[in-house]
Amino acid sequence: MEWVFLGMGPGHCVAHVVEGEGSLTVDQLTRAVEVAAQASPGMRLVRQGKRWMDRGTAPSVVVLDAAGGLLNSPALQRPLDANSRTCEVLLVPGTRPTVVFRAFHGITDGRGLLQWAADVFRVLRGEEPLGADSRLNDGELIQGLDRPGGLPPAQPNPKLEWPPLLGSRSPGSSGVLWRRRAVDGRHPAATAKVAAALARTYGSGRGRFFVPVDLRRHRPELRSTASLARAVQLRVEVGDGWQEVQQRLLTLLATDAELAPQFADSILRTPLPVMRLVNAGIDYFAAKKNQYNSLAYVSHLGNVALADFCAGDFQANAVYPLGTTGPGGPLEVNLLESAGRTEITVAWHNGPGLAKRAEAVLDTIEEALCPREHRNWAGNRTERPLPSQRSVVELFREQVERTPERIALSGPEGEVSYAQLSRRADAIAAALRERGVGPGDVVGLLAGRTVAAMAALWGVLRAGACYLPLDTRHPDARISDLLTDAGSTYCLVEKPYDTRECVQSGCKPLILDDLAVDGAAPKDWQDVVPAPEDLAYVIYTSGSTGRPKGVQIEHRNLVNYVHWGTRAFDVDADTRLPLVTSPSFDVTGTSVFLPLLAGGQVILMPEDPNHLSLRRLLEESGANALNLTPSHLDLIGQLDLSPTGYRTVLVIGEQLRVEVAARAQQMFGPDCRIINEYGPTEATIGCTAHTFDAELDGGSAVVPIGLPADNTTVHLLDADGRFVAPGETGEMYLGGVQLARGYLGRPELNRERFVHLADGSRVYRTGDLARVLPSGEIECVGRIDDQVKVRGHRVEPAEVAQALEEHRAVDRAVVVARSRAGQSGKALYGYALTNSAVTSEELTEHLAAVLPSYMVPAAIMMVAELPYTVSGKVDTKALPDPFADESPSAAPTGTAPLTPMDPIEEAVADIWARTLGAERSRLEAQSDFHHLGGDSVSLLSMLAAVCREVLTPAQEAAFMAELPKILAEPTVERVAALARDARG
Repeated sequence: MEWVFLGMGPGHCVAHVVEGEGSLTVDQLTRAVEVAAQASPGMRLVRQGKRWMDRGTAPSVVVLDAAGGLLNSPALQRPLDANSRTCEVLLVPGTRPTVVFRAFHGITDGRGLLQWAADVFRVLRGEEPLGADSRLNDGELIQGLDRPGGLPPAQPNPKLEWPPLLGSRSPGSSGVLWRRRAVDGRHPAATAKVAAALARTYGSGRGRFFVPVDLRRHRPELRSTASLARAVQLRVEVGDGWQEVQQRLLTLLATDAELAPQFADSILRTPLPVMRLVNAGIDYFAAKKNQYNSLAYVSHLGNVALADFCAGDFQANAVYPLGTTGPGGPLEVNLLESAGRTEITVAWHNGPGLAKRAEAVLDTIEEALCPREHRNWAGNRTERPLPSQRSVVELFREQVERTPERIALSGPEGEVSYAQLSRRADAIAAALRERGVGPGDVVGLLAGRTVAAMAALWGVLRAGACYLPLDTRHPDARISDLLTDAGSTYCLVEKPYDTRECVQSGCKPLILDDLAVDGAAPKDWQDVVPAPEDLAYVIYTSGSTGRPKGVQIEHRNLVNYVHWGTRAFDVDADTRLPLVTSPSFDVTGTSVFLPLLAGGQVILMPEDPNHLSLRRLLEESGANALNLTPSHLDLIGQLDLSPTGYRTVLVIGEQLRVEVAARAQQMFGPDCRIINEYGPTEATIGCTAHTFDAELDGGSAVVPIGLPADNTTVHLLDADGRFVAPGETGEMYLGGVQLARGYLGRPELNRERFVHLADGSRVYRTGDLARVLPSGEIECVGRIDDQVKVRGHRVEPAEVAQALEEHRAVDRAVVVARSRAGQSGKALYGYALTNSAVTSEELTEHLAAVLPSYMVPAAIMMVAELPYTVSGKVDTKALPDPFADESPSAAPTGTAPLTPMDPIEEAVADIWARTLGAERSRLEAQSDFHHLGGDSVSLLSMLAAVCREVLTPAQEAAFMAELPKILAEPTVERVAALARDARG
C-alpha cells in the first residue's frame, strides 16, 4: 500500500538488469514478453480509479542507447504511468546485450519481478512459462494465514533521527543515483554483516535498518508477481558484532515480525492526493534536517542461477537489482547472489558529490564481506613486461639465423644443427601450406621423441597452424577419437606408425619420412607469423564427463611461459635438456621450446624411461638439466649413481614428496637446483615454481609449489567462492596471460571451468586445494574431486568408468583412486556390475584397447551390488579392497598347482613385497604385479631392484631386453625365470 501512496516516480520502481554476451533481438524479446505476461497477468496491471485492473496488454519493449553507461541512462529515471504503463522492458542491443526489467513497486517486488524475468527467458528458450496467476495482495495473504495467537504487535513508528550515510542532500533533489559493486563468493549472514559494518562506520556503532522480508515464505507453493515484501526494523547496538545482529534478525524472522500491521486504518482511508502531499513533506524535512528513519534499507534477494537467464545465443554473465528510494528514507542496499559472486547495488536520491560517497559505502560493504587482506595476496604481484612481443615462430627463426651451425638436437640419430632442423621444418611447413593448411587448422602429429617429430612440430607452427601431439603408445581407437574431435584434416605420421588403423581413416596421413627432406622447401619460403590469439597447440586431457577434452593453447599463452621459464630455470645456450616425456604430455613443451629458443640443445631419448635408459641418460648423454615427473625422479633416486654437472632438475606433474626431493638433492649435489613446478594444461605447462631447500622444506611431507609465474595469478577460494584468510585452505583459481583459450568444442565445460571473478578477471578452476604458507609460498594439499594423477597425467575416473561400461557384459561401473600401504601416490581400481560371465582380464583387455595405459585400472573386481550413501551416491569407502585377500586361494583360476619357490623366486618376491607394500607371505609364483596394484612406474622400480639385487651389471642388459615378455606376463615366476636366464 505504501507504494500506492508514493506514486510512480523513478525512485518507486523496482528493476533488474541482465547483462550478457551473444545476440538478442527486439522481435525475440517482444514475443517472449507477450507470452510471459499472458501467463502472469499481474505484470499487466493499471490503475482505474481505486482498483487495479488487467489491461490485457503486455509491457512494452524499448530499445535503449546506453552509451553513457547504463546506470546513468535517462531511461532509468523515466517515471511509469499508473494509468497505462506500470511495467516495461528495456533492451540495450549489440554483441553484449543488456535487458532491464522495470516495474512500479506497487504491482511487484524484487522477487516477483525476478520470477517474471526468468519466465521471459524461459519462453526465449522455447519452453512454456511457469506463470503466476495468484491475485492475492500482501494484506490478503496475511489475513489468510492460519497463525496461532494472531498477528504480532505493530512495530514502533520510526522517528526521523538517523544521519544519512551519504551526507546531506538538497531538499527537492530529483532522480535516483545507482552504484554497483560485485564481490566474490556467497556470504551467509550477509545482511547482518552489512548492517553491522554500516553502523560501525556511519552510525558510531549503532543504527536502525529496515530489512524487507518476502511474505511468500509463508506460502511456498504460491506463484505471484505481486508486491509481497514487508520490512522489519533491525537495530544494531554499540559493541554488536555481526553475529549478534544476525541473531537479532533471526529472532525477528522466527516471530514473523513482518506480519505486524504497518498502517493504522485511518491512514488506509486517507485520499491518495493527501497522502502523497504528506509523504512529500516528510521527504522535504528529512533532507532539510539531515534526519532519516534509519541508516539504510538492506534487502537480500537470495540466489539466482545465470542459466535461468540464458537463451539461444544469449549467455547471461550478470544479474543485479536496482533498488528504490522512499520519503524520509535513506539509501537502499540490495544484495543478490549469482555465478559464485554477490552483486551489491545502492540506490539514493541523486545530488552533487553523492556518487563518490556511494562508492565509499560500497567500499565499506566490500570490506565487510571480502576483506582486502584476503583478496590481495602479495604473491600475485607478478606484472612483468615481456622482453619481446615476438611469437615462438619468430624467436626460433631468429635463433637459427644467429647460430645455424650450433647443435640443436642430439641422440641415437646423431647430431642435428639448428640450420638442418630449420630446413626440415620448412619442408614440412611448405607441404602443409600447399595443401591449404593455415591458421585455425589442427594438424595431428603421431611420432616418437625423434628428429622428425621436432621438425614436424616447428613445421606446423611455421605454416600458421596448431599441432595436436599424439602418443604412439595409445590405442588406435583413442587416437582416432582425438583426431575426429579436433577436426584434423591432416596427420603428420612417422614410420612405422603410418600402417596403423587410426591414421588410415578420417584424416589424411602425411608421412614425415617423405616430407622432411633437406632443401624441399621453396627458397623464398616465409613463415606465417601467428597472431597472439592464434592457436599453437591442442592437448587432450581426461574428462569427468567420460570424454577427453582438448585444451587450446594460444601463442600469447606459450610465449609468456617461454620467457618466464627461461629466466626462472636459468636456461641458456649451454643448457642440454633431455626430452623424456611423451609428446602428448604438455610438459614436453619445456624440453622443446626453452632450450631451442635459448640456443641450447635438446637430447632426444626415443625409448621409454626405465632404470637402464635413465642411467645411460645421466651418465653418457652430456645432459646438464632434467625435466621429468616425480615418479621418474623417484625411480632415478633408486639408482646407485652420482651424476655430475647438472644445474637444474625440473619436476612437474604430481606432488613432489620431500623425501624424493631430498634424495635427488643428495644425488645431484648441492649446486643443482631441484625445482618443483606446478601447472595444469589449462594454464600452459607451468605457472608456479619453488626451488627445494632441504633445511626449510624438511619439516613437511610435500615440497611447496612456490610463487606464480610472470603475469599470472593464483587465488584461493572456499566452497562458497569466497577468498580464504591467509593460511586457510582453498581451491586454486588460476588467472593471467597463460590461461588457455578454453576447451575445443565444449562451451558448456568452458562456462563451468573458465569463470570470472567479481572484478572481471578470467580464471580457471583447478580443483586443486592449496594454502599459503607462513613463508608466503603456496603448498598444494589435495583435490576437491575424484581426479587423480597417474604418472603425471590427469585422470578422471568417470572417463574410465564410462569406457568400462561400453563392454557388453558390464551394466554399471565405478572407478576409484586409492592408495595402498607402502606405496606413494594412488592407483585406479574398477568395480563392475555385470550381466554375464566375464573375467577381470577380459575387461582389462577391453580398456587397454580404448584407453592409454596409465588409465587402465590396476585391478577390476566384479561385485554383486554397489554400496550407496544416504544421499544416493556410491559409497566409495565401502567398496571392497581388491587386495584384501592375497592368499593362495586368491590366485587366478585355471592356473597350475603352485610349487615351492627357489632362491631367485624368493628374492623377486621379497622385492615385490617392498615395492607393492604387500605382505610377503601372500606372494606366490603366480601372483600378478598389476593385479596386486602395481602400475608402470612401480614396475620399473621393481625391475631396477631385481637388476640391482639379483643380477650383475653385465647381466641386466640381457634381462631388460626381455621387457616385452615381462609386460605381457608380470608374475613372480616369469620375472624370476627371465632373471635366471640372464644369469645363465
